[in-house]
Amino acid sequence: MKFKLTTLLLVFAVGMLSAQQKKWTLEECVTYAVENNLSIEQIELDLENAKIDESDAKAALLPNLNASFNASGNTGLALDPTTNSLVSATIFSASGDLTSSVTLFDGLRNYNRIERAKLRGISQQYRLDDIKDDIRLSVANAYLQVLSNKESLKVAKAQYAVTEQDLKRTAELVESGVVPRGDLLEIEATAATQEQQVVNGESLVLISKISLAQLLQITDYENFDIAEDEFDIPPSDILSNSAKVIFDKALTFRNDIRFALSGVELAEKDLEIAKGARYPTIGAFINYNTRYSDQNRDNITGERIPLKNQLYINDGISYGAQMNVPIFNGFSTRNGIKRSKIAVDIANVELQRVKLELETDVNQAYVNVTTFYKAYEAAEKTSEARRLAYNYSKERFDVGLMNAFEFSQAQSRLDNAEAEVVRTKYDYIFRLKILEFYFGIPISLN
Repeated sequence: MKFKLTTLLLVFAVGMLSAQQKKWTLEECVTYAVENNLSIEQIELDLENAKIDESDAKAALLPNLNASFNASGNTGLALDPTTNSLVSATIFSASGDLTSSVTLFDGLRNYNRIERAKLRGISQQYRLDDIKDDIRLSVANAYLQVLSNKESLKVAKAQYAVTEQDLKRTAELVESGVVPRGDLLEIEATAATQEQQVVNGESLVLISKISLAQLLQITDYENFDIAEDEFDIPPSDILSNSAKVIFDKALTFRNDIRFALSGVELAEKDLEIAKGARYPTIGAFINYNTRYSDQNRDNITGERIPLKNQLYINDGISYGAQMNVPIFNGFSTRNGIKRSKIAVDIANVELQRVKLELETDVNQAYVNVTTFYKAYEAAEKTSEARRLAYNYSKERFDVGLMNAFEFSQAQSRLDNAEAEVVRTKYDYIFRLKILEFYFGIPISLN
Protein backbone atom coordinates (compact mmCIF):
# COMPACT_ATOMS: atom_id res chain seq x y z
CA MET A 1 0.00 0.00 0.00
CA LYS A 2 2.85 2.35 0.89
CA PHE A 3 4.55 1.59 -2.44
CA LYS A 4 1.37 2.34 -4.38
CA LEU A 5 0.91 5.66 -2.54
CA THR A 6 4.50 6.65 -3.26
CA THR A 7 4.06 5.79 -6.93
CA LEU A 8 0.89 7.87 -7.18
CA LEU A 9 2.60 10.84 -5.54
CA LEU A 10 5.54 10.50 -7.93
CA VAL A 11 3.25 10.37 -10.96
CA PHE A 12 1.34 13.40 -9.68
CA ALA A 13 4.56 15.35 -9.08
CA VAL A 14 5.84 14.52 -12.57
CA GLY A 15 2.50 15.61 -14.04
CA MET A 16 2.62 18.90 -12.16
CA LEU A 17 6.21 19.51 -13.25
CA SER A 18 5.28 18.74 -16.85
CA ALA A 19 2.36 21.17 -16.67
CA GLN A 20 4.57 23.87 -15.22
CA GLN A 21 7.14 23.38 -17.95
CA LYS A 22 4.63 23.62 -20.80
CA LYS A 23 5.72 26.05 -23.51
CA TRP A 24 2.84 27.52 -25.48
CA THR A 25 3.11 27.88 -29.25
CA LEU A 26 1.29 30.66 -31.07
CA GLU A 27 -1.18 28.18 -32.56
CA GLU A 28 -1.92 26.74 -29.09
CA CYS A 29 -2.42 30.22 -27.65
CA VAL A 30 -4.82 31.20 -30.42
CA THR A 31 -6.82 27.99 -30.13
CA TYR A 32 -7.00 28.18 -26.34
CA ALA A 33 -8.03 31.85 -26.38
CA VAL A 34 -10.82 31.19 -28.87
CA GLU A 35 -12.12 28.29 -26.77
CA ASN A 36 -12.00 30.09 -23.40
CA ASN A 37 -12.64 33.77 -24.06
CA LEU A 38 -15.57 35.19 -22.05
CA SER A 39 -16.81 37.39 -24.89
CA ILE A 40 -17.00 34.36 -27.15
CA GLU A 41 -18.95 32.44 -24.49
CA GLN A 42 -21.43 35.32 -24.31
CA ILE A 43 -21.92 35.41 -28.09
CA GLU A 44 -22.35 31.63 -28.14
CA LEU A 45 -25.20 32.04 -25.66
CA ASP A 46 -26.73 34.68 -27.96
CA LEU A 47 -26.44 32.13 -30.76
CA GLU A 48 -28.36 29.61 -28.67
CA ASN A 49 -31.07 32.24 -28.16
CA ALA A 50 -31.25 32.74 -31.92
CA LYS A 51 -31.86 29.02 -32.38
CA ILE A 52 -34.70 29.17 -29.84
CA ASP A 53 -36.20 32.12 -31.76
CA GLU A 54 -36.22 29.99 -34.91
CA SER A 55 -37.98 27.20 -33.02
CA ASP A 56 -40.60 29.69 -31.78
CA ALA A 57 -41.19 31.01 -35.30
CA LYS A 58 -41.72 27.51 -36.70
CA ALA A 59 -44.04 26.54 -33.86
CA ALA A 60 -46.25 29.58 -34.62
CA LEU A 61 -47.39 27.79 -37.81
CA LEU A 62 -48.73 24.84 -35.83
CA PRO A 63 -52.25 24.66 -34.32
CA ASN A 64 -52.44 25.39 -30.61
CA LEU A 65 -54.34 23.23 -28.14
CA ASN A 66 -55.70 24.45 -24.80
CA ALA A 67 -57.84 22.81 -22.13
CA SER A 68 -59.77 24.41 -19.29
CA PHE A 69 -61.82 23.11 -16.35
CA ASN A 70 -64.12 25.00 -14.01
CA ALA A 71 -65.95 23.84 -10.87
CA SER A 72 -68.15 25.95 -8.60
CA GLY A 73 -70.75 25.71 -5.86
CA ASN A 74 -73.69 28.10 -5.35
CA THR A 75 -76.41 28.49 -2.71
CA GLY A 76 -79.62 30.31 -3.54
CA LEU A 77 -80.75 31.40 -6.96
CA ALA A 78 -78.20 30.13 -9.53
CA LEU A 79 -77.96 29.10 -13.18
CA ASP A 80 -77.82 25.41 -13.91
CA PRO A 81 -75.28 25.10 -16.76
CA THR A 82 -76.76 21.82 -17.98
CA THR A 83 -80.29 23.21 -18.48
CA ASN A 84 -79.58 26.93 -18.67
CA SER A 85 -82.41 27.45 -16.20
CA LEU A 86 -82.48 29.23 -12.85
CA VAL A 87 -82.77 27.08 -9.78
CA SER A 88 -83.07 28.03 -6.14
CA ALA A 89 -80.97 25.45 -4.35
CA THR A 90 -77.47 24.55 -3.34
CA ILE A 91 -75.86 23.49 -6.61
CA PHE A 92 -72.49 22.12 -7.59
CA SER A 93 -71.57 22.39 -11.25
CA ALA A 94 -68.52 21.82 -13.42
CA SER A 95 -67.55 22.37 -17.03
CA GLY A 96 -64.61 21.74 -19.26
CA ASP A 97 -63.55 22.42 -22.81
CA LEU A 98 -60.76 21.68 -25.27
CA THR A 99 -59.96 24.26 -27.95
CA SER A 100 -57.60 24.28 -30.90
CA SER A 101 -56.98 27.16 -33.30
CA VAL A 102 -54.65 27.80 -36.17
CA THR A 103 -53.66 30.83 -38.23
CA LEU A 104 -54.21 30.10 -41.91
CA PHE A 105 -52.99 33.39 -43.36
CA ASP A 106 -51.45 36.51 -41.79
CA GLY A 107 -49.82 38.27 -44.70
CA LEU A 108 -46.98 35.69 -44.65
CA ARG A 109 -45.70 37.24 -41.44
CA ASN A 110 -45.21 33.90 -39.69
CA TYR A 111 -43.32 32.55 -42.69
CA ASN A 112 -41.14 35.65 -42.81
CA ARG A 113 -40.52 35.39 -39.08
CA ILE A 114 -39.12 31.90 -39.65
CA GLU A 115 -36.84 33.23 -42.38
CA ARG A 116 -35.80 36.11 -40.12
CA ALA A 117 -34.99 33.73 -37.26
CA LYS A 118 -32.77 31.71 -39.59
CA LEU A 119 -31.03 34.89 -40.75
CA ARG A 120 -30.51 35.99 -37.15
CA GLY A 121 -28.85 32.68 -36.36
CA ILE A 122 -26.52 33.11 -39.35
CA SER A 123 -25.87 36.72 -38.34
CA GLN A 124 -24.93 35.70 -34.79
CA GLN A 125 -22.57 33.09 -36.19
CA TYR A 126 -20.84 35.74 -38.32
CA ARG A 127 -20.65 37.99 -35.27
CA LEU A 128 -19.09 35.14 -33.27
CA ASP A 129 -16.55 34.41 -36.02
CA ASP A 130 -15.70 38.12 -36.30
CA ILE A 131 -14.92 38.31 -32.58
CA LYS A 132 -12.78 35.19 -32.92
CA ASP A 133 -10.82 36.93 -35.69
CA ASP A 134 -10.22 39.93 -33.43
CA ILE A 135 -9.07 37.67 -30.61
CA ARG A 136 -6.66 35.84 -32.94
CA LEU A 137 -5.06 39.14 -33.92
CA SER A 138 -4.88 40.29 -30.30
CA VAL A 139 -3.25 37.03 -29.21
CA ALA A 140 -0.77 37.16 -32.10
CA ASN A 141 0.17 40.73 -31.20
CA ALA A 142 0.60 39.84 -27.51
CA TYR A 143 2.60 36.72 -28.40
CA LEU A 144 4.95 38.65 -30.68
CA GLN A 145 5.35 41.27 -27.95
CA VAL A 146 6.59 38.57 -25.58
CA LEU A 147 9.03 37.36 -28.25
CA SER A 148 10.22 40.91 -28.87
CA ASN A 149 10.79 41.59 -25.18
CA LYS A 150 12.59 38.27 -24.73
CA GLU A 151 14.91 38.94 -27.64
CA SER A 152 15.58 42.48 -26.38
CA LEU A 153 16.41 41.02 -22.99
CA LYS A 154 18.90 38.61 -24.57
CA VAL A 155 20.57 41.49 -26.37
CA ALA A 156 20.73 43.51 -23.15
CA LYS A 157 22.25 40.58 -21.22
CA ALA A 158 24.83 39.96 -23.95
CA GLN A 159 25.81 43.63 -23.96
CA TYR A 160 26.05 43.65 -20.19
CA ALA A 161 28.28 40.55 -20.27
CA VAL A 162 30.65 42.28 -22.73
CA THR A 163 30.77 45.41 -20.58
CA GLU A 164 31.57 43.34 -17.50
CA GLN A 165 34.58 41.94 -19.34
CA ASP A 166 35.61 45.47 -20.32
CA LEU A 167 35.14 46.54 -16.71
CA LYS A 168 37.36 43.75 -15.43
CA ARG A 169 40.06 44.49 -17.98
CA THR A 170 39.91 48.25 -17.31
CA ALA A 171 40.23 47.63 -13.58
CA GLU A 172 43.44 45.69 -14.23
CA LEU A 173 44.77 48.51 -16.43
CA VAL A 174 43.97 51.05 -13.70
CA GLU A 175 45.79 48.93 -11.13
CA SER A 176 48.86 48.83 -13.40
CA GLY A 177 48.66 52.58 -13.99
CA VAL A 178 48.07 52.30 -17.75
CA VAL A 179 44.74 54.16 -17.82
CA PRO A 180 43.35 56.79 -15.43
CA ARG A 181 40.77 55.86 -12.79
CA GLY A 182 38.19 58.07 -14.52
CA ASP A 183 37.99 55.55 -17.35
CA LEU A 184 37.12 52.85 -14.85
CA LEU A 185 34.34 55.00 -13.37
CA GLU A 186 32.95 55.64 -16.85
CA ILE A 187 32.85 51.90 -17.61
CA GLU A 188 31.22 51.25 -14.25
CA ALA A 189 28.53 53.80 -15.07
CA THR A 190 27.94 52.09 -18.42
CA ALA A 191 27.71 48.71 -16.71
CA ALA A 192 25.20 50.08 -14.18
CA THR A 193 23.06 51.48 -16.98
CA GLN A 194 23.10 48.17 -18.83
CA GLU A 195 22.26 46.28 -15.65
CA GLN A 196 19.26 48.55 -15.24
CA GLN A 197 18.28 47.79 -18.84
CA VAL A 198 18.44 44.07 -18.04
CA VAL A 199 16.16 44.56 -15.01
CA ASN A 200 13.73 46.63 -17.08
CA GLY A 201 13.83 44.00 -19.82
CA GLU A 202 12.96 41.25 -17.34
CA SER A 203 10.02 43.33 -16.12
CA LEU A 204 8.80 43.87 -19.69
CA VAL A 205 8.98 40.14 -20.40
CA LEU A 206 6.97 39.37 -17.27
CA ILE A 207 4.37 42.06 -18.00
CA SER A 208 3.95 40.95 -21.62
CA LYS A 209 3.55 37.31 -20.53
CA ILE A 210 0.89 38.33 -18.02
CA SER A 211 -0.94 40.28 -20.75
CA LEU A 212 -0.89 37.24 -23.03
CA ALA A 213 -2.00 34.93 -20.21
CA GLN A 214 -4.93 37.21 -19.44
CA LEU A 215 -6.08 37.01 -23.05
CA LEU A 216 -6.06 33.23 -22.61
CA GLN A 217 -7.93 33.46 -19.26
CA ILE A 218 -4.93 31.85 -17.53
CA THR A 219 -4.11 33.01 -14.00
CA ASP A 220 -1.00 30.93 -13.31
CA TYR A 221 1.32 33.71 -14.50
CA GLU A 222 4.47 32.34 -12.84
CA ASN A 223 4.44 29.06 -14.77
CA PHE A 224 3.13 30.44 -18.05
CA ASP A 225 5.65 30.74 -20.88
CA ILE A 226 5.82 30.54 -24.67
CA ALA A 227 7.70 28.06 -26.82
CA GLU A 228 9.68 30.18 -29.29
CA ASP A 229 12.29 32.50 -27.82
CA GLU A 230 13.19 34.02 -31.17
CA PHE A 231 12.88 33.28 -34.86
CA ASP A 232 13.77 34.73 -38.20
CA ILE A 233 11.39 36.73 -40.35
CA PRO A 234 9.06 34.22 -42.05
CA PRO A 235 9.08 34.18 -45.85
CA SER A 236 6.01 35.66 -47.55
CA ASP A 237 5.00 36.64 -51.06
CA ILE A 238 1.93 38.61 -49.93
CA LEU A 239 3.29 41.81 -51.48
CA SER A 240 3.13 40.16 -54.90
CA ASN A 241 -0.58 40.98 -54.64
CA SER A 242 -1.77 44.56 -54.85
CA ALA A 243 -3.76 46.15 -52.04
CA LYS A 244 -6.82 46.10 -54.33
CA VAL A 245 -6.50 42.34 -54.88
CA ILE A 246 -6.17 41.74 -51.13
CA PHE A 247 -9.20 43.94 -50.42
CA ASP A 248 -11.33 42.22 -53.06
CA LYS A 249 -10.50 38.82 -51.59
CA ALA A 250 -11.15 40.06 -48.04
CA LEU A 251 -14.65 41.07 -49.12
CA THR A 252 -15.43 37.44 -49.95
CA PHE A 253 -14.66 35.89 -46.56
CA ARG A 254 -14.24 38.54 -43.86
CA ASN A 255 -16.76 37.94 -41.09
CA ASP A 256 -17.25 41.63 -40.34
CA ILE A 257 -18.46 42.07 -43.95
CA ARG A 258 -20.69 39.01 -43.68
CA PHE A 259 -22.11 40.29 -40.39
CA ALA A 260 -22.92 43.68 -41.96
CA LEU A 261 -24.51 41.95 -44.97
CA SER A 262 -26.67 39.84 -42.69
CA GLY A 263 -27.76 43.06 -40.98
CA VAL A 264 -29.09 44.30 -44.33
CA GLU A 265 -30.91 41.00 -44.93
CA LEU A 266 -32.46 41.12 -41.45
CA ALA A 267 -33.68 44.68 -42.00
CA GLU A 268 -35.20 43.71 -45.36
CA LYS A 269 -36.96 40.77 -43.75
CA ASP A 270 -38.31 43.06 -41.01
CA LEU A 271 -39.70 45.26 -43.78
CA GLU A 272 -41.53 42.28 -45.31
CA ILE A 273 -42.97 41.43 -41.89
CA ALA A 274 -44.13 45.04 -41.41
CA LYS A 275 -45.81 45.04 -44.84
CA GLY A 276 -47.65 41.83 -43.94
CA ALA A 277 -49.65 43.75 -41.31
CA ARG A 278 -51.63 45.37 -44.16
CA TYR A 279 -53.25 42.06 -45.14
CA PRO A 280 -56.22 40.30 -43.49
CA THR A 281 -55.61 37.59 -40.93
CA ILE A 282 -57.55 34.34 -41.41
CA GLY A 283 -57.82 31.67 -38.74
CA ALA A 284 -59.82 28.56 -37.89
CA PHE A 285 -60.85 26.94 -34.62
CA ILE A 286 -62.55 23.89 -33.15
CA ASN A 287 -63.87 23.50 -29.61
CA TYR A 288 -65.16 20.54 -27.59
CA ASN A 289 -67.02 21.27 -24.34
CA THR A 290 -69.08 19.47 -21.71
CA ARG A 291 -70.68 20.20 -18.32
CA TYR A 292 -72.05 18.64 -15.12
CA SER A 293 -74.59 19.69 -12.44
CA ASP A 294 -75.68 17.84 -9.31
CA GLN A 295 -79.19 19.20 -9.94
CA ASN A 296 -79.50 17.39 -13.27
CA ARG A 297 -81.90 14.49 -12.63
CA ASP A 298 -83.65 11.81 -14.67
CA ASN A 299 -87.15 12.97 -15.67
CA ILE A 300 -88.65 9.55 -14.98
CA THR A 301 -86.90 8.23 -11.88
CA GLY A 302 -85.91 11.62 -10.42
CA GLU A 303 -82.50 10.25 -9.60
CA ARG A 304 -79.37 12.32 -10.14
CA ILE A 305 -77.74 11.52 -13.47
CA PRO A 306 -74.20 10.16 -12.91
CA LEU A 307 -71.16 12.31 -13.79
CA LYS A 308 -70.04 10.01 -16.62
CA ASN A 309 -73.46 10.06 -18.24
CA GLN A 310 -73.78 13.85 -17.93
CA LEU A 311 -70.40 14.45 -19.54
CA TYR A 312 -71.61 12.35 -22.50
CA ILE A 313 -75.10 13.86 -22.70
CA ASN A 314 -74.04 17.50 -22.27
CA ASP A 315 -71.02 17.62 -24.56
CA GLY A 316 -70.82 19.60 -27.79
CA ILE A 317 -68.49 20.62 -30.57
CA SER A 318 -68.17 24.03 -32.20
CA TYR A 319 -65.96 25.01 -35.09
CA GLY A 320 -65.51 27.83 -37.54
CA ALA A 321 -63.25 30.38 -39.16
CA GLN A 322 -62.64 34.04 -38.63
CA MET A 323 -61.08 36.86 -40.58
CA ASN A 324 -59.74 40.15 -39.25
CA VAL A 325 -59.34 42.93 -41.79
CA PRO A 326 -57.13 45.91 -40.81
CA ILE A 327 -58.98 49.09 -41.81
CA PHE A 328 -57.60 51.81 -39.58
CA ASN A 329 -55.21 51.44 -36.67
CA GLY A 330 -53.93 54.93 -36.02
CA PHE A 331 -51.32 54.77 -38.80
CA SER A 332 -49.33 52.21 -36.76
CA THR A 333 -48.98 49.84 -39.74
CA ARG A 334 -47.95 52.61 -42.11
CA ASN A 335 -45.46 54.06 -39.63
CA GLY A 336 -44.09 50.59 -38.90
CA ILE A 337 -43.37 50.13 -42.61
CA LYS A 338 -41.69 53.53 -42.76
CA ARG A 339 -39.49 52.69 -39.78
CA SER A 340 -38.55 49.36 -41.36
CA LYS A 341 -37.55 51.12 -44.59
CA ILE A 342 -35.34 53.49 -42.62
CA ALA A 343 -33.80 50.48 -40.85
CA VAL A 344 -32.93 49.00 -44.27
CA ASP A 345 -31.23 52.26 -45.26
CA ILE A 346 -29.31 52.33 -41.95
CA ALA A 347 -28.16 48.74 -42.46
CA ASN A 348 -26.96 49.56 -46.00
CA VAL A 349 -25.08 52.60 -44.71
CA GLU A 350 -23.46 50.42 -42.03
CA LEU A 351 -22.45 47.89 -44.69
CA GLN A 352 -20.79 50.61 -46.76
CA ARG A 353 -19.06 51.94 -43.65
CA VAL A 354 -17.67 48.50 -42.79
CA LYS A 355 -16.47 48.02 -46.38
CA LEU A 356 -14.78 51.42 -46.37
CA GLU A 357 -13.19 50.68 -43.00
CA LEU A 358 -11.91 47.35 -44.29
CA GLU A 359 -10.50 48.98 -47.43
CA THR A 360 -8.73 51.58 -45.26
CA ASP A 361 -7.36 48.87 -42.94
CA VAL A 362 -6.09 46.78 -45.86
CA ASN A 363 -4.39 49.74 -47.52
CA GLN A 364 -2.89 50.82 -44.20
CA ALA A 365 -1.67 47.27 -43.52
CA TYR A 366 -0.18 47.11 -47.01
CA VAL A 367 1.70 50.39 -46.51
CA ASN A 368 2.77 49.29 -43.01
CA VAL A 369 4.32 46.07 -44.30
CA THR A 370 6.37 47.98 -46.87
CA THR A 371 7.30 50.76 -44.44
CA PHE A 372 8.20 48.56 -41.48
CA TYR A 373 10.28 46.24 -43.64
CA LYS A 374 12.27 49.21 -44.90
CA ALA A 375 12.63 50.39 -41.30
CA TYR A 376 13.90 46.93 -40.34
CA GLU A 377 16.42 46.90 -43.18
CA ALA A 378 17.60 50.38 -42.21
CA ALA A 379 17.92 49.31 -38.56
CA GLU A 380 20.02 46.30 -39.57
CA LYS A 381 22.33 48.49 -41.65
CA THR A 382 22.62 50.96 -38.79
CA SER A 383 23.33 48.16 -36.34
CA GLU A 384 26.03 46.74 -38.59
CA ALA A 385 27.64 50.16 -38.97
CA ARG A 386 27.44 50.79 -35.22
CA ARG A 387 29.03 47.41 -34.52
CA LEU A 388 31.94 48.16 -36.85
CA ALA A 389 32.32 51.55 -35.18
CA TYR A 390 32.17 49.91 -31.77
CA ASN A 391 34.82 47.33 -32.70
CA TYR A 392 37.06 50.12 -34.00
CA SER A 393 36.49 52.14 -30.81
CA LYS A 394 37.22 49.09 -28.70
CA GLU A 395 40.53 48.52 -30.46
CA ARG A 396 41.47 52.16 -29.87
CA PHE A 397 40.30 52.02 -26.25
CA ASP A 398 42.29 48.84 -25.58
CA VAL A 399 45.52 50.53 -26.72
CA GLY A 400 44.76 53.80 -24.92
CA LEU A 401 43.91 55.92 -27.98
CA MET A 402 40.32 56.57 -26.80
CA ASN A 403 39.05 57.52 -23.38
CA ALA A 404 36.30 55.66 -21.54
CA PHE A 405 33.67 58.34 -22.14
CA GLU A 406 34.03 58.15 -25.92
CA PHE A 407 34.08 54.37 -25.74
CA SER A 408 30.90 54.29 -23.64
CA GLN A 409 29.20 56.53 -26.20
CA ALA A 410 30.08 54.04 -28.94
CA GLN A 411 28.75 51.25 -26.75
CA SER A 412 25.50 53.16 -26.12
CA ARG A 413 24.97 53.82 -29.82
CA LEU A 414 25.44 50.12 -30.55
CA ASP A 415 22.99 49.17 -27.78
CA ASN A 416 20.34 51.49 -29.17
CA ALA A 417 20.91 50.22 -32.73
CA GLU A 418 20.54 46.57 -31.72
CA ALA A 419 17.41 47.35 -29.69
CA GLU A 420 15.97 49.12 -32.75
CA VAL A 421 16.63 46.02 -34.87
CA VAL A 422 14.59 43.89 -32.46
CA ARG A 423 11.74 46.41 -32.30
CA THR A 424 11.44 46.94 -36.05
CA LYS A 425 11.75 43.22 -36.69
CA TYR A 426 8.69 42.31 -34.63
CA ASP A 427 6.78 45.39 -35.75
CA TYR A 428 7.27 44.19 -39.32
CA ILE A 429 6.30 40.58 -38.51
CA PHE A 430 3.06 41.63 -36.85
CA ARG A 431 2.10 43.91 -39.76
CA LEU A 432 2.95 41.11 -42.16
CA LYS A 433 0.67 38.71 -40.29
CA ILE A 434 -2.16 41.24 -40.32
CA LEU A 435 -1.90 41.67 -44.08
CA GLU A 436 -1.77 37.89 -44.60
CA PHE A 437 -4.81 37.55 -42.34
CA TYR A 438 -6.75 39.93 -44.60
CA PHE A 439 -5.78 37.65 -47.50
CA GLY A 440 -7.18 34.61 -45.73
CA ILE A 441 -3.88 33.11 -44.53
CA PRO A 442 -4.20 31.68 -40.97
CA ILE A 443 -1.97 33.21 -38.30
CA SER A 444 1.20 31.16 -37.90
CA LEU A 445 4.88 31.80 -37.30
CA ASN A 446 5.96 29.18 -39.82
